[in-house]
Amino acid sequence: MAPKGNNTKTGRETLIARYMSYVLENEGSPKSIYKFCKENNFREQDFYEHFGSIDGLKAAIWNTFFDSTQKLLEKNVDFNSFTNKDKLLTFYFSFFELLAMNRSYVLFALQEDSRPLKNLEQLRGLRNRFRNFTGELIEAGNSGKTFKINRRNPALFSEGAWVQFLFLIRFWLNDSSPAFEKTDLAIEKSVQTAFDLFENTPLDSILDFGKFLYKERMG
Repeated sequence: MAPKGNNTKTGRETLIARYMSYVLENEGSPKSIYKFCKENNFREQDFYEHFGSIDGLKAAIWNTFFDSTQKLLEKNVDFNSFTNKDKLLTFYFSFFELLAMNRSYVLFALQEDSRPLKNLEQLRGLRNRFRNFTGELIEAGNSGKTFKINRRNPALFSEGAWVQFLFLIRFWLNDSSPAFEKTDLAIEKSVQTAFDLFENTPLDSILDFGKFLYKERMG
């Protein structure tokens, strides 16, 4: 049943913004879509026009983070001329800047459930988008390789990039340095290592990245 006196349709962005505010103000997700809509004076039918469930809305938030980042990259007139490594670096720095603007929600969303894998379910759409993005970078890198034996499997390497991405998100969640300076350093070192692996010159960068991780874990 729609709340009385509300004949204005509620858009997707408004629903997302209100949900993010709701969970922070109430320190938890709404118990039902009915409760969420009633407390925010929304019509349930408007909710279902955009999302099939609360879980669907939660996943859409992460998809929006990715899509917003990609739009920022598209506005950069120089982006297409960047090297693949710089494209990935630019994506990471832009994405984590957006996360920082929404840190309270991200902390809640990824720690809401005591089961870490349960929290990761909302990232399925983000995973697909990210793997497509990195897969295109890998294909572009392969096109510059003369011998087929030197080319990399896009599916395999994009999955590896996703694991790296998850590591960086977790690192950022625990980063208490000013302006998340340590996360910026982790991004730079992990991307350098990934591209050295891609180009078959990994040893120095892997050792450097390993030393950095050891120092951060033990420090």
